[in-house]
This record gives sequence, C-alpha cells and structure tokens, in this order.
Amino acid sequence: MRLASSSMISKGSSDNRRYRTRAPTSQVDETLFANPKPISPDKSGNSTFKAKDKFQKNQGETVQIITKDLIRNLRVPWKDPSGESVILPPAEFKRITSTSQVLTKEERIALHEAYQRKKDEEIKAAEERKRQIYEADLSRKENHALTELELEARDRAQRLVERANALRLEQEEEIKKLNQLILGAQCQATRDAQIQEKKQIQVELTEEEKRLDTMMEVERRKALETVEQIEELRKKQRISGMQQIYDQIKKRLEEKQLQDEMKELERQQIRENQKKMTLEDLKTLEKKKEEQQRLHEEVLRINAETMQAKEQRREEEKMADKRDMEFIKKKMEREAEYEAEQRRIKKEKELEIARLRARQEKAKDYKAEQDDLRARRNQEIMDREWRRKEKEMAIKKSKEEAMLRAARLEQVHCKEHFLSIEAGREKAEFERVLKVQQEAIAKKMEEEEKQHQKAQRHSEAIRHQVKERELSAVAQRREIFKEADRLIEEARQRRMRLDEIKEKKLKELKATGLSEKYCSEVERKARACSESL
Repeated sequence: MRLASSSMISKGSSDNRRYRTRAPTSQVDETLFANPKPISPDKSGNSTFKAKDKFQKNQGETVQIITKDLIRNLRVPWKDPSGESVILPPAEFKRITSTSQVLTKEERIALHEAYQRKKDEEIKAAEERKRQIYEADLSRKENHALTELELEARDRAQRLVERANALRLEQEEEIKKLNQLILGAQCQATRDAQIQEKKQIQVELTEEEKRLDTMMEVERRKALETVEQIEELRKKQRISGMQQIYDQIKKRLEEKQLQDEMKELERQQIRENQKKMTLEDLKTLEKKKEEQQRLHEEVLRINAETMQAKEQRREEEKMADKRDMEFIKKKMEREAEYEAEQRRIKKEKELEIARLRARQEKAKDYKAEQDDLRARRNQEIMDREWRRKEKEMAIKKSKEEAMLRAARLEQVHCKEHFLSIEAGREKAEFERVLKVQQEAIAKKMEEEEKQHQKAQRHSEAIRHQVKERELSAVAQRREIFKEADRLIEEARQRRMRLDEIKEKKLKELKATGLSEKYCSEVERKARACSESL
C-alpha cells in the first residue's frame, strides 16, 4: 500500500525553513515536504522517493463514479503536475506517526523511569568494571615489593576494613541481643549493690530515729514541767479574778437598788402630771361638744333653705315643660299642613307624567313600524347577495376539480417515466454491487490466506521463544544452586565470626570483675537466644 502526500512550495521559499512552533520541543519532519533533493535513508532503512522518479508511465488510473442518474469514468493521471509530491513507505509513515504522538503524563513518567533504570544499570556496570580493574591493579601491585608508606597505608586500610566488619557484626541481631544481656547483667549487679546500700542506709536511719526519740522524750518531760508551772500560775490568776468579779457584782447590786428608788420617784411624778392633764382634757371636750351643737343647728338651717330652693326649681321646670308641649303641638300642625301640600303637588306631577307617557307610546309604535320595514328590505338584499356568491363558488369549484384531474393524469405519466428510469438505475446499481462483492470475497480469501501464513509464522516464533525460555530457566536454576551454596558458606563463616565475638565479649565481661552468677546467667541467655534464632 502506498501513501502519497503533496504540498505546494512558493517561489520565494528556501531549503532552510523556519516554522512557528507551538512548544520549545516541537519539530517538523522534513520528509513530509517535497524537497528537490532525495532524502537519505533513516536508521530503519526506509527512504522517500519522488513521484516523478518512481512512476514514469504517462497513463493514469481510471475511476468509475456511479450516481442515480449518471455513470462517469474519471481518469486520474499518475504524473504529478506540481512535480513535488513524495511517496512514503509504510515503515516511514509509521515512524512519523509514532514520533508525532503526544505523550501523557503517565507515559512520560514511565519513559523517565525506564531511562533512569537504564542509566542506573549502566552506572552499576561501570562501577563493576572499575572494581575489577581496581582488583586487578591491586593484585598486580601485591606481586611487587611494597614501600613503608604503602605498607602503612595497607595496614591502615586493613584496620579500617576490620573495624567496619566489626561494626557491621555489631549490628547483627545476636550481637545486639548479647549486648542487651550484658547491659542487663551490669544493670542487675548495679541494682543489687544499690539495694544493699539502701538496706545499710535504712539501718542507720533506724538508729538515728531511736536517738531522736530519746531526745524528744527528754524534751517532752521538760515541756510537761513547764506546763504544770503555767497551770499553777493560771489557777492563781483565776482565783484573783473571781474575787474581783464578786466585788464588781456587789457594787452593781448597790447601784441597781439606788436606780430603783429613783425610778419610783419618777413614776409618782408622772402620775401627778397625768391627773392634771386629764382635767384639762375634760374641759376641752366640753368646748368641743358645744361647738358641734352649734354646727348641727347651722346644718339644719342650710338644709331647709336647700329644700325650699328645690321646690322653686321644680315649679319652674313644670312651667318650662308646659311651654315645650305647646310649641311641639304647633310644630306638628305646621308639618301636617306641609305634608298635605306636598301630596297635592305629587298628585299633579303624576298626572302630567301619565300624559307624557301616552304621547311617547304613540311615537314609539310609528318608529317600530318603520324599523321593521327597513329590516325586511335589508334581509332581501342579503339573500340575493348570498345566492350570487354560492353560484360563483360552485362555478369555481367545478373549474378546480377539472384542473386537479388533469394534474393527476400528468403526475401518473411522470411517475411511470421515473419508475422506468429508477428500474434502470437499480439494475446498474445491482450489477455494480455484485461486482464489488465478488472482488471483496476474493480479497477476503486472499487476506485469510495471509493471516493463516502469519499465524503459522507466529506459532513457530512462540515455540522458539518457549525453547529459549526453557534453556534460560535451566541456566537460572544452576545459578540459583550456586548462589545457595555461596549463601550457606557465608552463613557458616558469619556464625563462626559471631561465636568468636560472643566469646570475646563474655571474657571481657568476666574481666570487669562482675560476679560469676551474672556472667553465667548472661552466657545461658545468650546460648538460648542463639538456639532460638
């Protein structure tokens, strides 16, 4: 399959084009443009060729276009009129489409991680090569005689290596456990010593408390004697105080007797004063009674005058009521006369209205006759107009029906003509579809054959891959066995080093002068820990 892409080049353009980029990393593949010079093959071995160099024939491809009412044959020339078209092979087209894809964030991260892994592997390989070169250089140097500086440097490096190994072994779980046990034993010994010291201090404190208790007893007795002396002194003070209180009570009784006598004299004086005041009050009461009698007489006189005034007002009110009755009677007479006059006027008005109504009735009857006559005339005119319109509509309807019949006949003729044309088109379309289907069936069979061959090749490749993987698995198992042997040997060496370090630490613990009890306990726990691990 060939894919063609054409592009027009302006006269003023040059080979070195500048593009308006959408991003700093955007690029344009030059193979998409019809360069006058052929492009060299890329890494995959594909290349582009010009259409005029690839096809030299003048004859072109013929394409048949079938529509509903027309069948046309179009001739497509092989030669490019512009002379600038290029032909891209499928591999080149796939390369361009793959490079033009915009990667997502996850794809960019995956590519970055793959690149980082590849870079790390390259670094590890370089370090491995460097180590091998360094070891080869060391082995080469060891074969020669070393100077003092080199010997000293070697010893220093050896000591550093040994120290690093020792520190690394210190990080082992068993060594950590042993260190914990040693520290625990030392702590236990220290704690026992502290407990013994605490007991000694407790004994000393007990003796000191006994001595202090004796001193406190002596002080208590001295305090009791002092308290007894103070109580005796207080007793004497209480006796003297009681005597003073007795003297004071006696003195107060004498004063109270004197006060009682003075109060009796005051009461006698008050009784005499009350008698005098009683006599004066009686005189005052008599005067008040006389005054009240005089006021009562005055009130009776005023009441009599008031009653007389009331009688006079009552007579005046009766006279006023009589005058009001006469006024009301006269008013009613005047109103009766006024109402009689109003009834007379109303009756006259009603008679006048009746005469006017009779006149209006006569005028209304004449007008009704005239209106009825005009209405009949208008109805006759409207009937004549309606009959005329009905006649015109009937004539128009007959003409329209005749026109419709003629149009229907014409439509039938046109439809028959179109059906004949459509039948011809359908026949041509059927033949074309049949041809296309036959070509598609042939093409499908060819593709199925290709797929079958491709499947066979794929199955052979899979069998080859399975065989290679089996061989690789065998090699991997061998490597695993070798690695297991190496790990077992390393574990044995590690166990030996750990045992040596344990023995060394136990000896150092005993050398510190710690009790044999604690040392044996640490050794027992270390042995139990090793067996559990």
